[in-house]
Amino acid sequence: MTEIAYLASAVAFIVGLKLLGAPRTARTGNRIAAAGMLAAIVVTLVTEDIVGWWTVGAGLVVGAAIGAWLAVRVQMTSMPQLVAAFNGFGGIASALVAFVAVVQADLGGIAAETVVALIVSIVIGTLTFTGSFVAFGKLQGIVSGRPLVFPGQHVVNGVLAAALVGVSIWAGVAGVAGAYWAVGAIALVMGVLAVVPIGGADMPVVISLLNSFSGLAAAAAGFAIGSNALIIGGALVGAAGLILTIQMTEAMNRSLANVLFAGFGTADSGGGGAAAFSDRPVKRATAEDVAIALGYADSVMIVPGYGLAVAQAQHATRELVDALDARGVTVNYAIHPVAGRMPGHMNVLLAEADVPYEQLLDIDQAGPMLPRTDVALILGANDVVNPSARDDADSPIYGMPILEVDRADRVIVVKRSLSPGFAGIDNPLFYDDKTLMFFADAKTALEESLVALKHL
Repeated sequence: MTEIAYLASAVAFIVGLKLLGAPRTARTGNRIAAAGMLAAIVVTLVTEDIVGWWTVGAGLVVGAAIGAWLAVRVQMTSMPQLVAAFNGFGGIASALVAFVAVVQADLGGIAAETVVALIVSIVIGTLTFTGSFVAFGKLQGIVSGRPLVFPGQHVVNGVLAAALVGVSIWAGVAGVAGAYWAVGAIALVMGVLAVVPIGGADMPVVISLLNSFSGLAAAAAGFAIGSNALIIGGALVGAAGLILTIQMTEAMNRSLANVLFAGFGTADSGGGGAAAFSDRPVKRATAEDVAIALGYADSVMIVPGYGLAVAQAQHATRELVDALDARGVTVNYAIHPVAGRMPGHMNVLLAEADVPYEQLLDIDQAGPMLPRTDVALILGANDVVNPSARDDADSPIYGMPILEVDRADRVIVVKRSLSPGFAGIDNPLFYDDKTLMFFADAKTALEESLVALKHL
């Protein structure tokens, strides 16, 4: 019965992950996967005689209370930080499982493959823990979003990597428990040093990569303790996170090595910083200008970005779109893969406002429609609509696939200022003759535009 329960949990993981692949079925998939995880945890605790039912019940109550509190209190703008924290906790949980196995095992008599699994789980788990919380700090503003580098950093990393390999071999050959703890300590430091040099522009890739690492750590822990459910669950998370990481790097037209080691995302990046365009004139718009442009258009493409999330403007966006629909205007949303601060950030944000899934278009769907679009409305997006990626070979984002909103007849950019995006470079789109700049908080701008639209 125990093995059947584990098999059912694994099936729930697979079905849930499959359903997570589409926005319409994502909530159902999440519930199915969560039910599978709950079943696996309860079966493990009971069959292994680790704790009694009262302790299991108390743990469920405490965990459910914390989860409910996070669901209610954490705003959508902080969701990337929460995901980073989840990755970190997943990594350290796997490492702790491996450490417990080290404490309980006869290190001199365990199989070589078990030793390897223990070391892999400890290394990846502890590295993921510290790396994820550095990412959390960058996203939360506790740590600077700029790449933090110091002289000789690569030398230090190389020495630590060599020490990690050496101590890992010592742990496996000599069977000394202290060596395993030393492996974990070195990996903790390496996790910090691995993420601090990465700029804020690359945090979506870092989050998805660390998500993959947390799954790999869990799978390795499963091999170490002989848990098929943990192996399957960890492998699914690891594979899904790796696939997502590859998709994120392709969306930015960059290699994973470039993301991890290039120090991209500084405010003083090359290719034309903010100061290079600071004295150029822009066409300012009012709420009435925006209402007229949108209200008399036949087609509108909305491009959301992190500014929409900061302003919590998803519901205001939906209200404005409903008013445009009533006037017969066709409205769609163009979602860039790396818009926001985590993969799928904009999809989650708009789903909260019950935006119809069929209106959410990816870059391949929206691209051909933009030249036939009357108005492209940019809500807090920056780098993902920057024509420098297409036109300026000297730009650090050159070659990155973008939403070519400048192909539309009219462009309206809602932004609080001319400040650069995460890539640290300015956007020539702001100074295009067809672009109107509405300097305001996204929620305020949309609410004022809606009022003006109703008076047309």
